[in-house]
Amino acid sequence: MKIVENVYLVPNIVANPFIVTDMDGLTIIDVGVLFSERKILAYIANLGNTHHDLKRIILTHSDTDHVGSLAALQKATGARTYASRIEADAIAVGKPSRKPNPPGYSFRCSLFGLLGRFVKLVKPVQVDEILTDGQTLPVLGGLQVVETPGHTPGHISLFSPSTGILFCGDSMSTDGNSIQGSMHPGVTWDQAKAKESIDRQAALGAKIVCSGHGPVVMDAIGKFPV
Repeated sequence: MKIVENVYLVPNIVANPFIVTDMDGLTIIDVGVLFSERKILAYIANLGNTHHDLKRIILTHSDTDHVGSLAALQKATGARTYASRIEADAIAVGKPSRKPNPPGYSFRCSLFGLLGRFVKLVKPVQVDEILTDGQTLPVLGGLQVVETPGHTPGHISLFSPSTGILFCGDSMSTDGNSIQGSMHPGVTWDQAKAKESIDRQAALGAKIVCSGHGPVVMDAIGKFPV
């Protein structure tokens, strides 16, 4: 699915992977659950590229549904991987960076627990580059790293000022044409920090929000949770 020029959503994968095309190659943000690599590589081919054109894999956080196909995709493409220090340490041992909170048990928490059963199948990966708040990557005219802890301790989002696109991972979710807060309390590490991260992202002035779960919101101004 084309979002804007050079930015695409790979459909029918949990959670949403986003591909950015640039002159120096492709970047993917999050890589979905286990065994998603075939769909991702097929989508790359449909864009007229080869798997070797994938140069960067950026992870917003270490949850299984966002890094499940990382090892396979990295092996197939040779792409460099990027994440925050906290999430990179979790990815290196093949586990999420925090545990769900029992008091918040819900369908989403149950889903998190179900995904957790597949942790043993997720191969550990050593992240190549540690991302820090304020860092700018040579992607999409300058892709800024924004620390957005709350859903997980080391969660990051990525913002492109030139296009107004915010890739927010699970720091927020979308439903229809609305933007909601972080995932259910049962799978959120710190609700207070999650709210602070929403406020910080709202101040960026993003026009388009690409979340890890839910549709892309194309007219995001004024729709951030308060």
